[in-house]
Amino acid sequence: MVAGAADMLGSRGLNATGVRELAKHAGAPLGSVYHYFPGGKAQLAAEAVRWADEQTAAALTRSSAEGPAAMIRDLLDMWRNTLLGSDFRRGCPVLAVAVEDLPGDDTAPRDAAVFAFSAWSTHIAAALRAAGLEHAAAAGTATLVIAAVEGAVAMSRAERSIEPLEVVGAQLQQLLSGLGCPLRP
Repeated sequence: MVAGAADMLGSRGLNATGVRELAKHAGAPLGSVYHYFPGGKAQLAAEAVRWADEQTAAALTRSSAEGPAAMIRDLLDMWRNTLLGSDFRRGCPVLAVAVEDLPGDDTAPRDAAVFAFSAWSTHIAAALRAAGLEHAAAAGTATLVIAAVEGAVAMSRAERSIEPLEVVGAQLQQLLSGLGCPLRP
């Protein structure tokens, strides 16, 4: 159910996704949503963002032994596959939650999004430091990478073209090469 919610958030956003639709998408009775997620839509959205965070963090961790260039290459490849595989209908559920006006006072979904972006940046910054960058440069570069990739995913969806992601990938390759970490060997 949580993976299905992440899929719907990435496709439709938080405000355009209802609990009834989430249950239907997951093939679950509506009552089970409220049984497992008594906080309703906000709780399910926060869990979906955490799930997306865990999936992305796991992918970054798998690539981390190869260095920051491999991590970023794999992140770009993941989004390329997601965009093309969904005919540009699916974007990042973390970004979707982060940019929407949340209903009510429950900030759990946005808090989960803030945590996810921070965790991804931390993973990349650690790899950049291991490759020789000093702390501040690694942190700044990691934030730039996450912001650029997330923006490119949004632009690719809007334009229904992979070109923005490809352009960002090429620019990140130049940036990392200048830092001594080429993106593509």
